[in-house]
Amino acid sequence: MSMNLQLEGEESGFTSTINTTPLVDIMLVLLIIFLITVPVINKVIPVHLPDAANVATQTKPENIVIAVDAAGNIYWNNALVPSAQELIDKIKEKAVVKPQPEIHIRADKDALYQSVGRVLYAIQRGGIVKVGFITQPDAASLAESIRNSAQVR
Repeated sequence: MSMNLQLEGEESGFTSTINTTPLVDIMLVLLIIFLITVPVINKVIPVHLPDAANVATQTKPENIVIAVDAAGNIYWNNALVPSAQELIDKIKEKAVVKPQPEIHIRADKDALYQSVGRVLYAIQRGGIVKVGFITQPDAASLAESIRNSAQVR
């Protein structure tokens, strides 16, 4: 902000107008600095992300399917398992087999997470390494997997 003093002429006095030129200069310099530094800060490594799609499971005879219903009951290949300790014992028996079988968990959508967590804990204690969840595919991913399999042929 500056003031001009007028000494010539009959109207002598102060002119109290604001000189905005320095303000505009500073703002332009700041704008240029931000325009130069923002692309440097937001530099991201280019990565090609995979497309997500459900893949049909390859059912092998040695795979084990553990089902959890809405009431929390646990089933080992369609047979009811009465206790968690019995489930752990069955898993320990299968864990020593070479090659180790996979366990597929089918849980009801209304089942409590606690029931599925107990099954996961039993699998961990039993020593099985490969665990998968069986889900119902949504319509979009199902259509995409059909389209991709048609393109491969």
